[in-house]
Amino acid sequence: MREPTFLILTALASAPQHGYGIMQDVAAISEGRVQLKAGTLYAALDRLTADALIEVDREEVVQGRLRRYYRLTGAGAARLAAEVDRLRQHIHVASHRLHQREAPA
Repeated sequence: MREPTFLILTALASAPQHGYGIMQDVAAISEGRVQLKAGTLYAALDRLTADALIEVDREEVVQGRLRRYYRLTGAGAARLAAEVDRLRQHIHVASHRLHQREAPA
């Protein structure tokens, strides 16, 4: 899973959000390393919706503009959890190898 996808799913794991909120949350989660542009975000949201990992939660009109909120689906939560487990396994191996490297011979 690519990092932006991981971060978008993570942003939606706690509550539904609209696009701009997702962009801000992704920036906060990544400590500013990942700054999603609107075109990139909405292409990802379309793809994640087509893959049934997220879905539209609701729509509302704010200052004459449509604001669409997205939420994580059960499949999306399962996919995010699987990715977290995969990353955790990699971290474990890397930590173990670094510890071995630091151990006196």
